[in-house]
Amino acid sequence: MKYDFKQVEAKWQKKWEDAKAFEAEDFSNKPKYYNLVEFPYPSGHGMHVGHIKAYSGLEVVSRKRRMQGYNVLFPIGFDAYGLPTENTAIKDNLHPRIVTDRNIEKFTSQLKRVGFSFDWSRVVDTTEESYYRWTQWIFLKMFEKGLVFRDTALVNYCPSCKVVLSNEDSQGGKCDICHSDIVQKSKAVWYLRITEYADKLLQGLDEVDYLPNIKQQQVNWIGKSTGAFVNFSLKECDEKLRIYTTRCDTLYGVTFMVIAPEHPVIQKYREQIRNIDALDAYREECAKKTEFERTQLVKEKTGVCIDGLTAINPVNGKEIPIYISDYVMMGYGTGAIMAVPAHDERDWAFAKKFGIDIIEVIKGGDITKGAYTGDGEMVNSGILNGLTNKKDSIAKMLAYLGEQGIGEKGVQYKMKDWAFNRQRYWGEPIPIVHCEHCGIVPVPYEELPLRLPEVKNFEPGEGGESPLAKIPAFVNCKCPKCGGDAKRETDTMPQWAGSSWYFLRYIDPKNENAFADPEKLQYWMPVDWYNGGMEHVTRHMIYSRFWHKFLYDLGVVPCAEPYAKRTAQGLILGPDGEKMSKSKGNVVDPNDVVDVFGADVLRTYVLFMGDYGSAAPWNESSMKGCKRFLERVADLYDMVSGTGVTPKLQTAFHKTIKKVSLDIEELKFNTAIASMMSLINDIYEVKTLTKDELLILVRLLCPFAPHLSEELWEMLGGEGLCSLAAWPEWDEAKTVDSTVEVAVQINGKVRGTVSLPVNCPAPDAIAIAKQDAKIAAAIEGKTVVKEISIPNKIINIVVR
Repeated sequence: MKYDFKQVEAKWQKKWEDAKAFEAEDFSNKPKYYNLVEFPYPSGHGMHVGHIKAYSGLEVVSRKRRMQGYNVLFPIGFDAYGLPTENTAIKDNLHPRIVTDRNIEKFTSQLKRVGFSFDWSRVVDTTEESYYRWTQWIFLKMFEKGLVFRDTALVNYCPSCKVVLSNEDSQGGKCDICHSDIVQKSKAVWYLRITEYADKLLQGLDEVDYLPNIKQQQVNWIGKSTGAFVNFSLKECDEKLRIYTTRCDTLYGVTFMVIAPEHPVIQKYREQIRNIDALDAYREECAKKTEFERTQLVKEKTGVCIDGLTAINPVNGKEIPIYISDYVMMGYGTGAIMAVPAHDERDWAFAKKFGIDIIEVIKGGDITKGAYTGDGEMVNSGILNGLTNKKDSIAKMLAYLGEQGIGEKGVQYKMKDWAFNRQRYWGEPIPIVHCEHCGIVPVPYEELPLRLPEVKNFEPGEGGESPLAKIPAFVNCKCPKCGGDAKRETDTMPQWAGSSWYFLRYIDPKNENAFADPEKLQYWMPVDWYNGGMEHVTRHMIYSRFWHKFLYDLGVVPCAEPYAKRTAQGLILGPDGEKMSKSKGNVVDPNDVVDVFGADVLRTYVLFMGDYGSAAPWNESSMKGCKRFLERVADLYDMVSGTGVTPKLQTAFHKTIKKVSLDIEELKFNTAIASMMSLINDIYEVKTLTKDELLILVRLLCPFAPHLSEELWEMLGGEGLCSLAAWPEWDEAKTVDSTVEVAVQINGKVRGTVSLPVNCPAPDAIAIAKQDAKIAAAIEGKTVVKEISIPNKIINIVVR
């Protein structure tokens, strides 16, 4: 069959759209199945083939589920707020709205051209007022429940771009956008108390089917640890420094303390600190470093000893020096740490540099050469001496701390509260009003959405101020509480906000009275299968799980966990084996591939190129192999003869149906496609197949290459759309071969093979083997000493 992919693909994409073939039906009697992919950020560069791979996995699953009789929700939308769009808008002198709409149009065109079976009737865009109204609504609910607070913190600030940057955007102390030096700046920051949900987020992982490495990354990100809070008194004043440690059993080995250069105790007692100028100078140097730089383990140890404040070790009464050093941050723990140089590598290096005592409290190493971090007998440890079990030592010290009133058991989390504001224009306005009399006041729900004002100048303000601060008509308002003059919050929400609940809006995207109808939520939730990149399994997934759990506690969603299952795809690397990036010039545009090879070839290749969860380089010659495979499928039409079953192909067909069906469920798309290629080889060897057999094959192929499958289905007289036809089923009994190839040995050396019925009795097997021309020649004129037949495996004839 001659196959014109350009004509055929356009034809079937229109037919699917006209028939609304992939629109999900609320409250259908069919079993529901909700598949979710990470909605894209619509950049100006458009999609690359990595996006195609990311969406193709659940595209195949969604198409298979429909054919299995499910009511499938497979939606798409756009996570469209954020800094890249705003920067492009500034550069091109366009409004971000125009840039966003243009980019969404480009992405939509690319997705439709590849033939994805998304439900286009449910598209969401996080920048639309009808969407971010409910983002603001959720924020206000969190504010009501005490999960929103404002605090002053040090942030990474680029004086050139006039913007606050995340740690990820300012590594090496340079701005990721303009490469200027960044500085640390004290700024008022809005936070969400995600730490309040830390335990619920950990416990929820027991209820879901996530890949083990995804679960582990989330556990590590939350970073729950059980330890002790301990109070160290200061010799010179009535003040205590509070630390947190997971190893309170080593308290007798504490020989110094380190506090953050920004610790408030320095300002409080600066008059009595004799080297305050040195401390101030060191703090100024720290202000030039990012949090990332300050907390690196492998770097030169720096610090200044405080002359005028001395700590007292609470378990042995010894005086110990207090240092400031950049690796201690006020945002982590208490801003102060105890140091046990004999048993911590960083403390050991610090003590060696500054000539501080190193006291062994766990026997087992040579502390003159390095810190000993293993277990052993407690020594030089007062009440703990002689104990050899770490758990017992910790328990005994915890009891002692409590009895003496110098500490208590506690829990800490590595995860910090979520900094939830940006000083840029293109984001959701934070619905808060600042009133001199009433303080921080929420915008009334009936006034939502608090609209992003239309402006011409949206460049960032001076000193890290939001562009919205320059708009008096937006800033100046009346207090909703007292009616007096007030000012609006001018920071906007981070890009993570809109993506923290988008899966709920897909369920009811046009609802004006709620973020989604409760009955529809009850029908569709939870998401049955979520697939995305490994780079989003911590922040985005944890943030969205947090929002969902909050909504569950409010009683407005029906389940505690949003995603029942989460898997991940690997990257598509450039032809050079490197990660695709525009700067490297190794990005492959899906439009270019579709122009030359067609959508079905692209779809098949991105799933055939290797294990779905692993990275693989782009290889055009392998793609050409997929093109040849689909051409061979198309040519099968000319080989069709009759109906029913071809006996020589029956087992191969049932094996392939089973293999493809099971492999799709395990994301083993490459081996599913390989099994269909193998079946094609079997068919070409037989040189014929029936109409019914080709109808089976095109249904198996349909999730991978739907355009070609639909065309063949129509030509064969298939009823309706192939995409909605019944998925083939296999008969287990027919997946077993009726014959088997068995090697025949003469005196232990293989001389040939024979085809035998499965489980052929030994006498019959040996008789058949002896009739084979090669075997007969090998034993002619010789005496048979012994004959051995192992069913379905081997025959051995011993002669002399």
